[in-house]
Amino acid sequence: MDKLEPRIHDEANGLDYVLDGDYYIPAVELPEDDDRSIGKWGRMHRAYLEETNPLLLNHLILTGKLHTYLADLNEQAQNRHRLIIRQMAAAEGVTEDLKRRSQWEWIKAMNSIVNRAEESIKRELIYA
Repeated sequence: MDKLEPRIHDEANGLDYVLDGDYYIPAVELPEDDDRSIGKWGRMHRAYLEETNPLLLNHLILTGKLHTYLADLNEQAQNRHRLIIRQMAAAEGVTEDLKRRSQWEWIKAMNSIVNRAEESIKRELIYA
């Protein structure tokens, strides 16, 4: 009997195989680690994809791009969220001066702004 090669390459599908006992097993490696956090927005979008577009979710998982995709979306959503809060606070006159004069009014105004900004981000990026 011929000796089996420890590693072979299949031109038809482009995969490498490693000999393990009597069987060749595909030599599949995980993609490079992305140290960025997926965060709140990325988790919300993943849940949305699971419900509405499982084909896209499976494609991203199988190509190893899901983590990068969700981390990019999370960063974009965080930046947009901060920008909207800053702009709304300036437009509505919610300033540090208001915070010094009336903390409760400032808290109510900021909570309202944050809630509206989150709804805007969900509509624009997460559930789109």
